[in-house]
Amino acid sequence: MSRFLKYLLISVLLAAVTFIVYWRALDNGFIIYYDDGEYVTQNAHIQGGLTPDAISWAFTSMHGANWHPVTWMSHMLDCALYGLDPAGHHLTSLLLHAASTILLFLVLARMTGFMWRSAFVAALFAVHPLHVESVAWIAERKDVLSALFWMLTMLAYIRYTERPGLMRYSLVVLAFGLGLMSKPMLVTLPLVLLLLDYWPLGRLTFGGSKAGDSPSNWRLVWEKMPLFAMSAASSAITYVAQQKSGAVGEIEAFSVKARVMNAGLSYVSYIGKMVWPSRLSAIYPHPGDAMPIWKAVAAVAILVVISVLVIRAGRRHPYLPVGWFWYIATLIPVIGLVQVGGQAMADRYTYIPLTGLFIMIAWGVGEWEKGRMGERENGRSRSPINHQPLAISHSPANTQHRTPNTYARCLVVISSAVVVVLACRTWVQVHYWRDSTTLLEHAIEVTSGNYAAHDALGAALAAEGRYDEAIAHHEAALKIAPTYEVAHNNLGAALARAGRIDDAIREYKSAIRIYPRFAEAHYNLAKALAMRGDRDAAADEYRESLRLDPDNAEAHNNLGNLFQRKGKLDDAVREYQAALRIDPSFAQAHTNLAGALEQQGKTAESIRESRRATSANPESGAAHYNLGVALQNQGKTDDAIREYREAIRIRPDLAQAHNNLAIALFDKGEYAEAWKEVHLCRKHGLSPHTDFVKALAEKMPDPGP
Repeated sequence: MSRFLKYLLISVLLAAVTFIVYWRALDNGFIIYYDDGEYVTQNAHIQGGLTPDAISWAFTSMHGANWHPVTWMSHMLDCALYGLDPAGHHLTSLLLHAASTILLFLVLARMTGFMWRSAFVAALFAVHPLHVESVAWIAERKDVLSALFWMLTMLAYIRYTERPGLMRYSLVVLAFGLGLMSKPMLVTLPLVLLLLDYWPLGRLTFGGSKAGDSPSNWRLVWEKMPLFAMSAASSAITYVAQQKSGAVGEIEAFSVKARVMNAGLSYVSYIGKMVWPSRLSAIYPHPGDAMPIWKAVAAVAILVVISVLVIRAGRRHPYLPVGWFWYIATLIPVIGLVQVGGQAMADRYTYIPLTGLFIMIAWGVGEWEKGRMGERENGRSRSPINHQPLAISHSPANTQHRTPNTYARCLVVISSAVVVVLACRTWVQVHYWRDSTTLLEHAIEVTSGNYAAHDALGAALAAEGRYDEAIAHHEAALKIAPTYEVAHNNLGAALARAGRIDDAIREYKSAIRIYPRFAEAHYNLAKALAMRGDRDAAADEYRESLRLDPDNAEAHNNLGNLFQRKGKLDDAVREYQAALRIDPSFAQAHTNLAGALEQQGKTAESIRESRRATSANPESGAAHYNLGVALQNQGKTDDAIREYREAIRIRPDLAQAHNNLAIALFDKGEYAEAWKEVHLCRKHGLSPHTDFVKALAEKMPDPGP
């Protein structure tokens, strides 16, 4: 079989295994209360598809504490293709993961010439359970998308090293730039390219080599300066985005000592979970200063010992330092030295870094087997590392010594078994990502003291109307972490939904005392104060929430409602228009703006906004009602009647629509129909004006219900 056919067959097998393992993810839903809402289901910019306005937003927004326009556009394309059917979104992530798997195999095989070792690394990448979070979680599209560009960057770089030139280097820059715009974790890729220069590309040399002290090594660094500059720019943008959103943990929340100790322990913990991937969780709570110092010291000692050993072995086995420092370097942006969020670690952070360890394993096992029996791969015979002849005892016990083919078969069987076991574990892990409740219940089951999982589960339960259970989980979170401001805010939301407004206000204020820049807590407090009738205080809280988060369209809309109730129509119009600049498809804001414009006597503008409202949400009774009012004021009675009837079809209890429809029917001379609407209006709690009823009675006596 030709090499091309072998590569094609292996690529097909890798894709098939990936699809088999992850296919059940297509039955999973959105994890709405764990970022999928923010990224897709509750993000109007995404749901509109790839429009010019949406693309502009993708490049200018730092929503979600990141700047990743390519990821945003990927979600927009999915919404254009599949709407809000989660199966389509999962399929895209699965396709990207499969593509990265195949590219990893092809890149390693092209660099090293070792087909089966490269295939084993790619298979581990495809099926390892630590990668489930990146593939099965729609909000982590940035992982699988950026990984694809990581692989494409390496492929472009290999082609560049084979024949350097501006065009080929431009492809490296392009792929890397797209990767950074998918997820800024790719900032370490230039370092990895330098590692690949050392092995397997052999462009970078150290020690006694005559090239070791030559300028060529510095030229290799210099040629990557544009890539390092891009990494620096991406890092700066990311830090600003995360600091602006409050995602960057403050020193008083996680001390320098706590972050350093957690970083050392996380490096070792990831290795442990790679070897024995059990008790995997969507959330691992940060231990803070409660971590025993001996654990951190032991972890750092392990890292130092491994680093020394791989460096010493690097001359004979260069893949060891390359794989090890691939792992160390690529985890630096997410290891927690600059803390982002409240997690100690996350499975998704291993998506690219584990590749370095996989390389160490595949090449280490391959060299072990090669050093004993020799190796034949890709049709080429390779000499053993140990050039001394193999000592074979002539004692009877060794007359049945193993042949090279026997060793090779054993390795194939063992490697295949490892892949199968990991694939089965991944199949199970994918199931936990089917919905928010299942995922978070599992996280609580496999971890201890997981306040973040309790809180997130509470939010998911509250969305299902299970308020008592939700409140219990939020309170459990606060019992573990009393200063966790997110739990105070979410507990307030659950209490408000349960009708306990005063208790909700107390929790929102607690969240704000802990973190004064908590925009969502200010917004929720404003809503609760408005429900209690404290409109002035509510307006102040809406203003503060908008100062902290100017892109909250609902806050602008709600503030506009307060102004409209106070008769400040100009201020109300300004806020509604601000909401619509942020979200042009915000039907309620169109409806409210139409009502305010009508009150200002701007009937033509009111009709325009009402039509936009009905277009954005054809099932909005209020929008059809407002449009009917504007049309009636313009004397377009037939059109007004049609809109009132549509409003009543949607909301039969909309008394004001029955009232206005009665007046319009009176104007048309349809007195019997007008009386029917008068009776329905009264049934739903509104008494038509006495002058109108008197005029109608003069035309036709009340026929009764």
